[in-house]
Amino acid sequence: MVKTGLKEKELIPFEQCLSPKEKEEIRQNSNSVVYNKKEIIFRQNTRTSHIMFVNDGMVKIFKEGRNKKFIILKVAVPSDFLGLLSIYGRDTHQYSASAVEQTEITFIDITTFNRILYSNGEFAEKIIKKISNDGLFIFERLMSQSHKQLPGRIADVILYFSEKIFKAETFEFPFTRRELEELAGTTKESFIRTLAEFKNDKIIDLDGSNVKINSLKIIKTLSQLG
Repeated sequence: MVKTGLKEKELIPFEQCLSPKEKEEIRQNSNSVVYNKKEIIFRQNTRTSHIMFVNDGMVKIFKEGRNKKFIILKVAVPSDFLGLLSIYGRDTHQYSASAVEQTEITFIDITTFNRILYSNGEFAEKIIKKISNDGLFIFERLMSQSHKQLPGRIADVILYFSEKIFKAETFEFPFTRRELEELAGTTKESFIRTLAEFKNDKIIDLDGSNVKINSLKIIKTLSQLG
């Protein structure tokens, strides 16, 4: 489903840096698309064309490697931009994005966005910081996957959903076990086994995909020790 233009109540990321005229210009040159669960928003190696951000829902950002192997780089939530690293770095998307649940994505005309970016220094600074933070986060995720032992990687996944995505110590994994494996950089069997060990040690309670952290201190210690 496509909606033309943004409603007044729909927020633009960093809109506190925009003048009323700039906000209206973006609203008039945008449209929103609702994606169903697991539907692809954009694919790796396709051309970049619009500035995108999550208006509602949740998005999985992932990269495909050799032999159909996938790495989940991050999860995007409302007010997160999508694809900025590719848009301002390459002509094609360097990774793919799909909806984790029913998700609404806003597409902004890139010419309009760039015109405002070039004339509004405060807004441009926010976008530069966002691009830098996205790059640093992905770098840290890849370092975690390649250098940490399995308990540290699983602890990182739990902390990521708890502190960054849901901001709660009780939550439901929005991913399948295979996707969690791709996020942690391990095998499905190893991920399940380590979660079971955390449960047996009373570090977490686990009921299906529902997680309750009993000792955030231990989870953080496992993450730090790697």
